[in-house]
Amino acid sequence: MDRRVSENRIISLAPWFHTPRGGYAHAWEQARLDELTADIFGYNALQIGLPGFDTLAANRMPNRWVTDAFLPPDDGLVTERRSVVVAHDFADLPFATQSLDLVVLPHVLEFAAEPHQVLREVERVLIPEGQVIICGFNPHSTWGMRQIFGRVTGKHFLPLPCEFISVPRLKDWLKLLNMEINRGHFGCYAPPLTTAKWLDRFAFMEKAGNRWWPYLGALYIVQAIKRVQGMRLVGPALQKQGARVRHAVPVTQRTKN
Repeated sequence: MDRRVSENRIISLAPWFHTPRGGYAHAWEQARLDELTADIFGYNALQIGLPGFDTLAANRMPNRWVTDAFLPPDDGLVTERRSVVVAHDFADLPFATQSLDLVVLPHVLEFAAEPHQVLREVERVLIPEGQVIICGFNPHSTWGMRQIFGRVTGKHFLPLPCEFISVPRLKDWLKLLNMEINRGHFGCYAPPLTTAKWLDRFAFMEKAGNRWWPYLGALYIVQAIKRVQGMRLVGPALQKQGARVRHAVPVTQRTKN
């Protein structure tokens, strides 16, 4: 499958987030991402995919980009604080080597034809001690089991085409790239229900799940740091210039602060 075509498949995820179960998942993810990104400092941050959501909302870096396969409409949401860079292939990012402090991947790997190649490209553009945050669906959960069952019945609970990537498998990929896991979170322990009313009734399971079955959450977020042998930076990376774009690509609006 052409990688450029495969990245376009993530478009099916955006409408799903506007369903009751998608809204429940997005609320949990946004809260965790705000907590994680608020304490990451530097100069250049990038969100790959899903331009309709601001995973860098709590981050305070002066340069924040979002890259997508298409240039989204100017609805004021995406371009208010971030510049949009069109990258037709997420496995070939239009940024110079070692130019970014932070990269956020909201469910990108699950829709990529070659997810490990996307990770290699992320490792390339990150500076030493740069960080990557990855969001994914947990196959070892009730939501994951319902999705597998839905492939038989034709009634899918999660968006298609979505290929689950387990946390152990993701850890192996990161380890091969000298990416060290720093933090990890599981969440969304409610049963795979389709209405907001019933999802709200099972909200109590969030605290119970974190305590009694923490690895069975429907979603996970993994944060990793790029390690370089013989180098460990203390404090923000001393990179005062903005990230250099390797290719000429459309950019809508420069970052505002």
